[in-house]
Amino acid sequence: MSEVKSLCMVEAINLALHRAMQDDSEVVVLGEDVAGNGGVFRATVGLYERFGFRRVMDTPLAETLIAGISVGMAAQGLKPVAEIQFMGFIYAGMEQLISHAGRLRSRTRGRLACPMVVRTPHGAGIHAPEHHGETTEALFAHIPGLRVVIPSSPRRAYGLLLAAIADPDPVIFLEPARLYRSVQQPVPDDGQALPLDTCFTLREGQDLTLISWGAALKETLDAAVLLADEGVDAEVIDVATLKPLDTETLIASVRKTGRCVIVHEAARSFGVGAEIAALLHEQAWQALRAPVGRVTGFDCVIPYARQELAYLPDVQSICQAARATLKGEAA
Repeated sequence: MSEVKSLCMVEAINLALHRAMQDDSEVVVLGEDVAGNGGVFRATVGLYERFGFRRVMDTPLAETLIAGISVGMAAQGLKPVAEIQFMGFIYAGMEQLISHAGRLRSRTRGRLACPMVVRTPHGAGIHAPEHHGETTEALFAHIPGLRVVIPSSPRRAYGLLLAAIADPDPVIFLEPARLYRSVQQPVPDDGQALPLDTCFTLREGQDLTLISWGAALKETLDAAVLLADEGVDAEVIDVATLKPLDTETLIASVRKTGRCVIVHEAARSFGVGAEIAALLHEQAWQALRAPVGRVTGFDCVIPYARQELAYLPDVQSICQAARATLKGEAA
């Protein structure tokens, strides 16, 4: 039995890429600096040396090209895993992702699939320049044909990435940049994928449901611990796959607890949190004892490093929203 190593998220992603390429010769990796330099965050380090230039390809600084050539590869039987260096650079590839990747199965009436993955760092909190801390997951969740996945731990990053690569349709795989090296946990390299389209219940509770995803789950779990000291038994759910959404798990939890607070760092207006809140008010309204609360980022461009932490939801704001919800007030 091989040793189970404790890995950070970026190492777990690298391990998943190695495993996927080892197990399936159709998997290829492409992007800016992914071969020679191993990627800006070192997520692809060692792949070029092991699998060679035919399967690990540096591209020009051209996100439109990266997205477009990935669609072509996928349509012809390969399984491309494309890296976009930062989420703020992905917008140049939106034409290819929306008009082609998301529509290929529908356009060809199922004759062609599009088994591609687009990986990109997601979220603020690393003191990066403009365009390097975007949290615009709602853009992709709105597009038919695209699956949107956001891991929240090294182990889930490993299993969800393997599942994304094996999926026959395009997946936008958003990797929380501030979790890349801040958290470690044992990750067995067993090649086992985690289920997509499934929420993960990280903590059982009876009094309140806390729903989050990505990097914000760290603060959400920390808030649940503080609330427990106050006698509040909070359930914590990791959405993990934003599109399609596992509505059954969310509804069942809120029917059990009667109260809910949703936490995400993306802007408040028109976000995924609003969609979940609407769903719960429609499908679980008889069980709700208070309006669904939201703790989010602000409706503004993510600020530069000096004010970045003021933008992000923190433990205290989550606890305050939970207390208001427990009193039956709007958070």
